Amino acid sequence: MLAALRRIVKKVSHAECLDEALQLILNFVQETLKVDACSVYLAEQEGEQPRWVLRAAEGFNCQAVGEACLAWDQGLVGLVAERAEPVNLQHAAEHPRYCYLPDLGEEPFEAFLAVPIIHRRKVLGVLVVQQRENRSFGEDTVAFLLTLAAQLATHILQAIVGDEVAPTGDKKKLTSVIHGLSGASGVAIGEAVVLYSPAALERVPDREVVDIESEITRFRAACEAVQAEIGVLAGLMKDKLPAKELALFDAYKMMLKSEDTWQPVIEGIRKGNWAPGALRDAIEEYSRIFAEIEDPYLRERASDVRDLGKRVLMQLQDKKQQPTVFPAKTIIVGDEISATQLAEVPHECLKGMVSRSGSGSSHVAILARALGIPTVMGATEMPSSRLEGHSLVIDGYRGHVFIDPSAAVRNQFSKLAKEERELSHDLEGLMALPTVTPDGVSLSLFANTGLQAEINPQLLQVADGIGLYRTEVPFQVRSRFPSEAEQREIYRAPLEAFAPRPVVLRTLDIGADKQLPYFPIEAENPALGWRGIRVTLDHPEIFLTQIRAMLKASEGLDNLSILLPMISRVEEVMDSVALIWQAHQELLDEGVEAVYPRIGVMVEVPSAIYQIAAIAKRVDFISVGTNDLTQYLMAVDRNNARVAELYDSLHPAVLNALMHLKTDLTPYNKPLGICGEIAGDPLGALLFLGMGVDSLSVSGSSLLRVKWVIRSFTVEKAQQILAQALVLESSTEVRLLLERELEQAGLGGLIRAGKH
Repeated sequence: MLAALRRIVKKVSHAECLDEALQLILNFVQETLKVDACSVYLAEQEGEQPRWVLRAAEGFNCQAVGEACLAWDQGLVGLVAERAEPVNLQHAAEHPRYCYLPDLGEEPFEAFLAVPIIHRRKVLGVLVVQQRENRSFGEDTVAFLLTLAAQLATHILQAIVGDEVAPTGDKKKLTSVIHGLSGASGVAIGEAVVLYSPAALERVPDREVVDIESEITRFRAACEAVQAEIGVLAGLMKDKLPAKELALFDAYKMMLKSEDTWQPVIEGIRKGNWAPGALRDAIEEYSRIFAEIEDPYLRERASDVRDLGKRVLMQLQDKKQQPTVFPAKTIIVGDEISATQLAEVPHECLKGMVSRSGSGSSHVAILARALGIPTVMGATEMPSSRLEGHSLVIDGYRGHVFIDPSAAVRNQFSKLAKEERELSHDLEGLMALPTVTPDGVSLSLFANTGLQAEINPQLLQVADGIGLYRTEVPFQVRSRFPSEAEQREIYRAPLEAFAPRPVVLRTLDIGADKQLPYFPIEAENPALGWRGIRVTLDHPEIFLTQIRAMLKASEGLDNLSILLPMISRVEEVMDSVALIWQAHQELLDEGVEAVYPRIGVMVEVPSAIYQIAAIAKRVDFISVGTNDLTQYLMAVDRNNARVAELYDSLHPAVLNALMHLKTDLTPYNKPLGICGEIAGDPLGALLFLGMGVDSLSVSGSSLLRVKWVIRSFTVEKAQQILAQALVLESSTEVRLLLERELEQAGLGGLIRAGKH
């Protein structure tokens, strides 16, 4: 049964439209459970009140599909949705909520079982099975349907959305709205360009092809190249494998030569799809056919077909092929967008980003905020591969994406985008003004960065220094560890640009979602594994090289501070300080006149909060990384779209933990700064002003917004707001309180689309 479930889930996930997906489900249910009839009702909006519409049926009058409907709270279907649990009846017609639909033809059916189809607490539809005999369905049947509905909920939602998005060149007028999570605030209007990983067949988008014959020639050339490649592999293995295993290479070459094998791809190209998209469809169909074969050996050959498909795709993606064309107003779309993919898009063309995975605290979202690119993350219901060339509108404040928006929606957001530009112009008037409250209290406003390109004249004018320089970025863009000389040059640039203002360089912070291609870190639970300071203390040669480079870079400037990430134990601080002292002594012995740096610790792990007294005795300053601290306090993987809605740095638990830290740190007179993403949120900045922190370190695009908040509230007023927030019981209440305060202060344009 489990194997059968996996097969139907895979089939539905590859369905081209909603009708096909629903028909696959009903055929599977009828065949598996041997029921007389089955149907699916889906929620559809009609004005303000949704209704239940019959979208697929087997065993009933097929003409009723799309016509038969029930009010939201009507009938047994409405009862299932209302309770969000199954309804199992022996005599359905005797139930008080039974509603007779004359056109459906369900009179002969006595037994009734229905289960809800739920995605993220929302009932999308109801799956119904019915039997002529007046019997109650068994517990096994109920459990099976519940399992099926739970497995298929996401795919059904994607099919619903995909059904509203017609293929490129045949777009429907209906605007589809995708709901995700805010990754970077702002409004963007543009054209979708789908990004996908090389050789990732399942992520290849559909794209129109103009010269069909040329595309077929390109595909055949790719097949020939793979034949040659396999011939080379066979030659290398000739003396290493027995004849039986070597025969597999011959089978591969025969498949590649056969016109019958690739006929579906040729047909797909002739229908107007480019070769990678047509190849994707053909490989998916072959994989489906092989997966259904009973013979285990033949069933395993599905992996061989996929391997061949990936090899052909890699040939089609050869760098000699024409590069992606980015429209003047590009919105990049993908299942999982990497920082390198984001960097490959010309900045003047990039207007927005939408990712099916991740959350607002994912590193690609952090980079998007630094670049000022409106972004929506965790848009799990988005049919990525179907969006190429479609018109999109992004509301980065609310996490909404409008596909093929109507003229009214486009005009509305065009007006909001214009107001945003006016707001940005107004903010520029704050550039030369100090970061000081109306009652004369100064707060240091630092910048978070990791790219030399981000250190521009505006950043140099607005920021009081760099509060967090992510040194892992230069490591990530290389194919090896950068040398001491290379690192020295990299670190010298920000230190020199901001001198004499302070620059905080964080030591290498890799692991979890920050990997190096040449130093992979594998772990079953990466967030709780080998990362941050744990890696560099286990490899002192890496740590010492980096510290020496930092100290050399600061020679003659005296504005270096070193920040230690992911500290969870006092011993880690002691070991790190000892290595920094060692590196400093080595350089002095070599004649390098490097000043001993200020050393700080990042509080990202809850254990550090409760050892802050012992830690504070050994360092010069404390910087709170609220991104990871929130993740660990809330037990929420911030890169997992399924639980990303639970991640919120304004949660009362996080706020109270920070207050506990501030109180325990006070006797030691050590500066406390906040460098997490919530520091750059106007709502968070208001609370931190009330807490009395010494500095905020934010992305370059947030500097002026945060400065406006600080210059608009007295410390006394911020403390009053903080006191109210600390007694609230949910992050929703905290957010509403802070939004109300900003609106009343005339700062509403900082937290929503539009200026007014």
